[in-house]
Amino acid sequence: MSGRFVRSSKYRHVFGRSTRKEQCYDNLRISRNAWDTNLVKVNPKHLAVNWEAGGGGAFAVVPLEERGKLPDRIPLFRGHTAVVLDTDWNPFDDDLIASGSDDGKVFLWRVPENFTVRPDVDADDIQDIAPVGKLAGHPKKIGHVLFNPAAENVLATASGDYTVKIWDIEAGAAKLTLNVGDIVQSQSWSANGSLLVTTSRDKKLRIWDVRQERPAHETNGHSGAKNSRTVWLGERDRIATTGFSKMSDRQLALWDIRAVREPINGFKTLDSISGVCMPFWDDGTSCLYLAGRGDGNIRYFELENDKFEFLSEYKSADPQRGVAFMPKRGVNMHENEVTRAFKTVNDGYIEPVSFIVPRRSENFQDDIYPPTFGLTPAMSPSEWFAGKEAIPPKISMASLFDGEGLKEVSPAQEKPTGTIDAPAPKPAEPEPVVPKAAPVAAAEPTPTPAPAPVARPAPSMKEQGASMAAMVSKFADDEEVEEPVDDDSSFEEVPKPTERPARSAAAESSPPRVSSPPRPKEPEPEVKPQSPVATAAPSSPVSESNVPISAVYKEIEDLKDMLAQQARVIADQTSQMQKLTLEIEGLKSKLN
Repeated sequence: MSGRFVRSSKYRHVFGRSTRKEQCYDNLRISRNAWDTNLVKVNPKHLAVNWEAGGGGAFAVVPLEERGKLPDRIPLFRGHTAVVLDTDWNPFDDDLIASGSDDGKVFLWRVPENFTVRPDVDADDIQDIAPVGKLAGHPKKIGHVLFNPAAENVLATASGDYTVKIWDIEAGAAKLTLNVGDIVQSQSWSANGSLLVTTSRDKKLRIWDVRQERPAHETNGHSGAKNSRTVWLGERDRIATTGFSKMSDRQLALWDIRAVREPINGFKTLDSISGVCMPFWDDGTSCLYLAGRGDGNIRYFELENDKFEFLSEYKSADPQRGVAFMPKRGVNMHENEVTRAFKTVNDGYIEPVSFIVPRRSENFQDDIYPPTFGLTPAMSPSEWFAGKEAIPPKISMASLFDGEGLKEVSPAQEKPTGTIDAPAPKPAEPEPVVPKAAPVAAAEPTPTPAPAPVARPAPSMKEQGASMAAMVSKFADDEEVEEPVDDDSSFEEVPKPTERPARSAAAESSPPRVSSPPRPKEPEPEVKPQSPVATAAPSSPVSESNVPISAVYKEIEDLKDMLAQQARVIADQTSQMQKLTLEIEGLKSKLN
């Protein structure tokens, strides 16, 4: 084990901590309906549970602080005439929830102020909660409801009529319809709310341009007969899917939305357990959590370099049928909790599971708590239906840690990415600095074969004599305005050219630029830095009055020799950079 490489990660030691039974939510009657949904949904204030109720459908809402054993009779959210199949909390209103049912209706509900599951009244006098809005338009059961994460009051509902309808719940009408062609098994919005990804019974993975009511991309997903799930990976142009192979092995796949013909690095086999894997993405830590339906384990991975690196697994002997994950603004930062899951146990109670980064410090850990989404939408429903794209403003997690409430740190971002809404050729996702260095490499061989070995001096010419100090300093002042500060390190390492190829080609080649003599006649884009030559020339006679002419000539010759040596080094670096560029192009073509 001594030679084994250990990958560096802040989340390598994240562990799941279970909760004592008395701190769980006990005495629940969780729905036993076989429809494949998560059964529970959570936000920082409430927990929603699909309820096993007779005489129609219902679900329960439990305030998070009311732990322990619940009364036998609690107020339910009742109104559907058939079993409730799915619910979803409004991301911008913690008291508004939507539900979809087997009766083909979508109901909207508002949690009453100071709501409690332990009202101070007799059990026979407990009043159920009625819906505040109804959306009718699907002729068959509604299996999935999902609010838009960027636009206010925009809701997607997937139905047994093989369609997904997009609702403006303020207007109470369906504005758009996506004809999927089969039963939708899962759906997930992009971060800016412009695209929707679905998996369906026909084993197709579709990425919908929602407002055009057509799929932007469509490809074959997991080939197994059992259900497949999908989740959009936050603000990235990546999605993850879980499903089964033809041999019924559970699989995980990562997809680039710009080229979805095949998953990145193929389908990854997880195990041979028969339960569906429910995926949950944590954008703040770039971690994907997979909760098995029918087993008690939750394994988690970190996305790095387009690869899911396995971190660890929370193991439990208690199987789960439903799981929900807390939004980031609801975690306990004082215990370094990065996320919290709520899993059903034996259809009788719900157990919170905290995933914690083991650190001793009691201070705010800003490296594991970047800004996250708050309660402010990026746009109104009318703006979204008109075609606007934006990511909601984010809030500071430090302000929540200090008890200062929600404080925004960034405004809504217009058109947050260039890849999320415009399909493009499949990339290999190279490091961003390398493609930018390629044009620099192409431009530098032109000035290299200059007729004279004199070049513009750089700000780090510290070895020059007193007679040249003034001129060098003038050159340095102008260069620092336009060139990066890295010039010093470039020239300081010139005496050791054999060690230079290991460094970044862009960092080595961009600061120094070899050109013609100090007063070139030809126009070129970077002729401005040479303007100090005209003002620096009069300084030569001043220095010659104090220093012998021969010493000045000798120093000039030494300077020419040194710059010539630098020109040779730069030429070598240019050649190496061209080789690296060719290698990168080769890798990109192989990946494509």
